[in-house]
Amino acid sequence: MDVKLKFYKEEEGFIRCELCPHNCRLSEGEFGVCKLRTVKNGIPIAINYGDVTSVNVDSIEKKPLYHYKPSRDILSIGTYGCNMSCSFCQNHEISQNKPPTELIDVDKLISLIIDIPDNVGIAFTYNEPFMWYEYVYQAVKKIKEYNEDISVVLVTNGYVNKEPLVKILHYVDAMNIDLKGYTDSYYSKICGATLDPVLETIKTASAYTHVEITTLMVSDENDSIEEIKNIAEFIASIDKNIPLHLSRYFPKYEMKNPPTAVENIMKAKEEASKYLNYVYVGNVPGVDNNTYCPNCNYNLITRDVYTTNLHIHGDRCPVCGEYINIIF
Repeated sequence: MDVKLKFYKEEEGFIRCELCPHNCRLSEGEFGVCKLRTVKNGIPIAINYGDVTSVNVDSIEKKPLYHYKPSRDILSIGTYGCNMSCSFCQNHEISQNKPPTELIDVDKLISLIIDIPDNVGIAFTYNEPFMWYEYVYQAVKKIKEYNEDISVVLVTNGYVNKEPLVKILHYVDAMNIDLKGYTDSYYSKICGATLDPVLETIKTASAYTHVEITTLMVSDENDSIEEIKNIAEFIASIDKNIPLHLSRYFPKYEMKNPPTAVENIMKAKEEASKYLNYVYVGNVPGVDNNTYCPNCNYNLITRDVYTTNLHIHGDRCPVCGEYINIIF
């Protein structure tokens, strides 16, 4: 469904989209990098308002969010399109293509949220939610007007300009932001983007809402201990209590590198844990992903593949009283 763009600037002979750092020049019938934003009959539009490709009820740990409403379920929804072109994309069927969609207006979305038993809220995920900005903004604003206790989560690549980011953050409770690597060369070669805007998004978002970071460690690309150390040091410079998820890569889409060596991931976790209080490993069965008190090492949350068991119910360790960055 077409809707007028929320962030743009009229320039001589074209429209400048100002949603993300690509700042694409849009002309009549021509699309930006995301393949969603164009000009139609002289009006700058996005073509995906309310168009849904995927909707599921997931555990919030799958986002992954380990320190926000642990053990709860969340309605997860996505559209299509992305402003990156990661060659390893796990959801390339919807990020790089336009599959069949179902139109779900905001009122219907709210009905879905409240009708699901034990549902904590809504996660905009699967593709890049900021490329669905006009719909997501209207949805989260109306959701919070309806009931402030409904949680709003964004799972994002963080490649967005500051003005639209700040505008929506007032309605967002938690974010998982992909920090895909720590060099411009990696972002340029593998993702079709640049690093600095993502770092700025992490800094800005952390001042407004709960943030967790995910880095997919791609073999022979960004899986060096030095790069993970740089990522951990950057996150720690904001807050050492921000959780970092180091995820194992498997060949997908256009990327044919072999799966990341588990040994590399475990070494990276050990290195990152020198700077951060909470480091977890994704896509590796059987690893210890429990949450421990950084002061006394008490087991606060036990996690396995299917269950999450809580041994804490506030933001203080029940044994030593240490502050724990967890929201229930």
